Amino acid sequence: MPIRPKNRDRYPKDWPDISQRIRFGRAGGRCECHGECGRGTHQGRCPNLHGEAAYGTGSKVILTTAHLNHTPEDCADDNLKAMCQGCHLHYDRDHHAETRRATVLAASGQITLDLRAALEGEQQ
Repeated sequence: MPIRPKNRDRYPKDWPDISQRIRFGRAGGRCECHGECGRGTHQGRCPNLHGEAAYGTGSKVILTTAHLNHTPEDCADDNLKAMCQGCHLHYDRDHHAETRRATVLAASGQITLDLRAALEGEQQ
């Protein structure tokens, strides 16, 4: 998955090497998802291989490296998993929805109001 420019500084400088090692060293070019993505489309390990046709859709598989805790700074091997783009997007769907909601709230000024109310509540 492409890294958004605003998040680029959260990744270590050697992220390309780390990602490569996970995707092609440890995972051997195959998605490591065993259903934790929640898609319900495969039993056992996902069969998708980087560069090949994806099962079900036939689109070209792009193998990505997912941060299981959604924290780019945490690049411990047990927090990283090679995932095809379908599994990765589905795994991150709730996280993306939360981020979207926070962005909308921030744009509307509601986060500032909510934060002020919460702080005022703590002072009482």
